[in-house]
Amino acid sequence: MMRWTALIPFLLAATAAFAGGHVVTDDRGRSVTIPDEPKRIVVLHEPLLGLPLLELGFELAGSYGRSDDGRMLTAVDFIDTVLARPGAKPPGIGPVGQIDLEKVRKIGPDLIIGTERDVDKAEQLSAIAPVYLQKASTGKARGISVEEDLARLLGRQDIFAARKKAYLDRVAGLKAKLTPAGQERTYLAVIVHDQVNLVGELSGAIQAIEDLGYRPAPIEGMGAGKGLGSIFATPLSAEAFGRVNPDLLVIMNSYAEKDRSEAAIKARLDKIMPGWNKFLKPAQDGRILYLDSGEVATPTIASANHTLDAFATKQKL
Repeated sequence: MMRWTALIPFLLAATAAFAGGHVVTDDRGRSVTIPDEPKRIVVLHEPLLGLPLLELGFELAGSYGRSDDGRMLTAVDFIDTVLARPGAKPPGIGPVGQIDLEKVRKIGPDLIIGTERDVDKAEQLSAIAPVYLQKASTGKARGISVEEDLARLLGRQDIFAARKKAYLDRVAGLKAKLTPAGQERTYLAVIVHDQVNLVGELSGAIQAIEDLGYRPAPIEGMGAGKGLGSIFATPLSAEAFGRVNPDLLVIMNSYAEKDRSEAAIKARLDKIMPGWNKFLKPAQDGRILYLDSGEVATPTIASANHTLDAFATKQKL
C-alpha cells in the first residue's frame, strides 16, 4: 500500500502530461505540471507578470489588484499606460493585501503564475490550479528577462524573438546617432516618492538605457549596481543624491501618482530638495531624462520602447 501511495504523484503527473500538460521546475525549485497551451491564466502580480504575458499574446482570466469588474484599484492601470490595450480588463481575485480563494475558484484557471515571493500562497492555490513561481525581483531578474523567461516557459519564443529584434534594431539606430559613437556613458535612475529612491534592475526602462550603451554610475557607499532594492527601488539620501553626476540622470515620479509628468516630477523634487535644479550638475547641464513610470516600469519590450521614445525626444534623434 505504501508503494502505491508513493507512486500516486508520478501517476497524476503522467496523466496530466498525457492530457496536454508537461512537468517543469519553477524558480523556487518546485515541480509543477502546467498545461501545454494554457487558456485561463491568473497572475498574482500584474505589472511584473501580467504585462509580459499580455505582450506575448496571452489573455488573463484573473489578476490581483483589480475589482470584480476589472477596475484597477491603484492609481495607474499598466494595461492602459504600457500597452494601450482596448477591451475588457481581467476580473480581480481579491482586494490588495488579500487573495479571495473563492473568486479564484470561480474564475477556474488552468494556470496560476506568481513571483518567487508568493511561495506562502502556493500550497492553497495549488488545490485550484497548477501554481508556477517566476523569479521577478532585483538580483534575480533584470530588464525584460521575466518576459523572456515566460516566453520560453509557455512556448512563445518566436513572438518574443520577433518583438525583441524590432526593438534592438531601433536601439541600434539610436546608438548610431549618438556622438561620439562608442563612448562609454554612465546613468543613474531614480524614482521620487516622499524621498528619492534608486530604481532597481527590473524594468523596461533599465533594459533600454543599458542597451543604449549606458552603465550604472557608482553611488558613494554602494558601488555600481549595488543596493538597488528588493523589487523596484531603495532609498537614496538627499546628501548622496545632491552629489550624483552621471552622464544621464533618469528621473520618474511614483506610479502611485496620477500626474507623472515632467512638471509634476520637478514639483515633487522642489518639496524634497529645494533648489535641487541649481546645485545638481546633471540639471545644470541638461542631462536629465524624465520618464513616466506608468509607461516604463514593467519588464516588457513595450516599456523599453516607451523609454526609447522619451530618449529619442530628449536627444532630438
